[in-house]
Amino acid sequence: MIGQLRGKVEAIGETICIIDVGGVGYEVQASGRALRNMSLGADVKLTIDTHVREDAIRLYGFASEVERTWFRTLQKLQGVGAKVALAILGVLGPQELANAIALGNWAAVEQTPGVGKKIAQRIVTELKDKAPALSVAGMDMPMAGKSDGATDAGDNNAAAEAISALTNLGYVPAQASQAVAAAMQELGMEADTSALIRRGLKELSR
Repeated sequence: MIGQLRGKVEAIGETICIIDVGGVGYEVQASGRALRNMSLGADVKLTIDTHVREDAIRLYGFASEVERTWFRTLQKLQGVGAKVALAILGVLGPQELANAIALGNWAAVEQTPGVGKKIAQRIVTELKDKAPALSVAGMDMPMAGKSDGATDAGDNNAAAEAISALTNLGYVPAQASQAVAAAMQELGMEADTSALIRRGLKELSR
């Protein structure tokens, strides 16, 4: 199984890219977020989810391990296949998706083309308890095609750190996630860890 590809971007399409690894071009179906961070000829590293079928082998590429984890988790839900999961992650970054789930904001998920109200509500309802763990798992994950230390606003490490801190203080992960999501909604995606913790504690004390 292929779990990661590192090479040069040879082509970028609407839903796929071709990565040249040692002279071999791999066709990868990638999330919109990963594709937007690519540029032709640039070095890139993608986390890969390999799907093997009788008639084809498909590679799905992601900017980080946490994005791939969300991709796999979403597909466990009824009515959500690879195409829908990839589309969702093209509209919402991992932290944005976690925030939407924590706040019960199914309308944010419904913005994804091909996702109706029922599926959006199912995602928010059934993944509510899993979102905090997935957020924390995303700490310090680099984005594809970016230099070390660069992050995307949708994958804010401060949020994961704040959730972890509140959980360590004894709060239930789902409560901590909801409080941090509310804090980010008020303070913005660029808020630092300490600000999110303070605002999160205020939210939890209500």
